[in-house]
Amino acid sequence: MQRRHFAAALGAAAFAQQLRAAAEPGVTDNEVLFGHTGILNGPLGGQIKVMLAGAELAFAESRAQGGAAGRRVRIVSLDDELKPDRAIANYEKLLGDGVFGFFGCVGSATTAAAAPMLQKSGAPWLAGYAVADTARERLKGNGFFVRATTGREAQSLVQHLTTIGVTKIGVAMLDNPGGKEAAALVDAALASHKPQAAASVFLKGDASNVKESADTLAKAAPQTVIMYLGGALPGELMKAGWAQGFSPMYYGMSIVAGEVTVKVAGEKARGPAISQVMPYPWSESDPLTREYRRLAEAAKVPVGYYSFEGYLNALVLLEGLRRSGRELTRSRLIATMRNLKMRTAGMDLDYATNGITGSRFVELVQVTHDGRFVR
Repeated sequence: MQRRHFAAALGAAAFAQQLRAAAEPGVTDNEVLFGHTGILNGPLGGQIKVMLAGAELAFAESRAQGGAAGRRVRIVSLDDELKPDRAIANYEKLLGDGVFGFFGCVGSATTAAAAPMLQKSGAPWLAGYAVADTARERLKGNGFFVRATTGREAQSLVQHLTTIGVTKIGVAMLDNPGGKEAAALVDAALASHKPQAAASVFLKGDASNVKESADTLAKAAPQTVIMYLGGALPGELMKAGWAQGFSPMYYGMSIVAGEVTVKVAGEKARGPAISQVMPYPWSESDPLTREYRRLAEAAKVPVGYYSFEGYLNALVLLEGLRRSGRELTRSRLIATMRNLKMRTAGMDLDYATNGITGSRFVELVQVTHDGRFVR
């Protein structure tokens, strides 16, 4: 009789555990489901796919080792073309389909537009990409970013330039809300170091005003141009400037794809510098970075900053899940992330001190004419 009661109690406990897991969206006994919305086509879409492929390296390795607290991570990804209305529809669909949270979502305008819904949902939102600082703030409470803020990048770049004696700086930004915010952050950094922007230009995404922008910069004749430009735009701007005999030093923020820039600009593009917010993917001294390259090469994922960022983002999520334990809930993961401190690939993350953005890491690297990054 006692054995029957004991067996029944064990069965009831197991059933209760399954019910608790089932009651939390996206969580089963052996899996936790995250949603992703971002641009998945075109030049920027290709970069996002590489980033997601980098994340999958870490998730696959975690699965092979039994998962995070015994659960594998699965990502469902939807394309929003960086359009706010599409992003809102994707978030609604993913929440309706029962995702636990969101991982690696993309864009400032899309994030800002969906922020009220995301806050109301209580779903954890981790490791966004290309999200402006003001849009990040709208996710305060359930949003957690890995990469350093744009403001931090701007301060690091301006401090470096003023230290080496540059006093006349030009600014070339995307003509969108993120680009205009980046320009304001660069202006603020310049104000704290005395110099002012010699000229500021805002480039259309279709490159229709590249020549006009190069003309404006050439007339102001800055020693250096700081760029917050995506895709082929940096290379096109450099070529348009050279055509007028304008050859300043070019510095890109982390949104600038160095390998694409030198491919577009050609042999003359020697040594543009880029502020990177992720550690150097080709480090030989860091064991984790060597392991990333081994996994990437085995899976035929391009080794570089995009896939490495995805990989490190995934490691942060996995660590948050591991520390949250088997009794996983949205509120528990959020509480874990708010207090998370860790070091990965030489990059320190401290959400307890830094708030919604864990890292302050910024490093300047140069791009060679053949698209390699050197420190």
